[in-house]
Amino acid sequence: MTVAAERPYKRPESILVLVYTRAGEVLLLERTRPRGFWQSVTGSLEWGETPRKAAIRELYEETGIRAGPAIEDLHHSERFPIVPPWRSRYAPGQRFNREHWFRLELPARRSIRLNPAEHRQARWLPAALAMQRASSWTNRKAISRYLPLSA
Repeated sequence: MTVAAERPYKRPESILVLVYTRAGEVLLLERTRPRGFWQSVTGSLEWGETPRKAAIRELYEETGIRAGPAIEDLHHSERFPIVPPWRSRYAPGQRFNREHWFRLELPARRSIRLNPAEHRQARWLPAALAMQRASSWTNRKAISRYLPLSA
């Protein structure tokens, strides 16, 4: 039995991966639910998984991009409240999630292979526009802190 199978609840830790081009375009994905929710690559850590391994896994699962060692750990994380509709996925009394930040610079735009169960569409946007479009405050903060907004 795997570690994940032994745990009935979701781990309250996740990753965010900023994917961007040398020209300053940021990849944002629109979630299937809620409609209109735009974000960078994100995902929960599995039980027993490191943030780096989760970032590499989620990047591939959500975009088809294999990053390996090119993915950069920003050594930054944010703690945020888990919204009430999603709390049932976590252990009783668990109210906060810890999000670890990573980034990946690409030489140019790449074709993105979306998982239609998770995302409706992908867009490459200038960093300033991506910061405005991103739905979560942590995503906006990561873009403004780690990417040039003039691009």
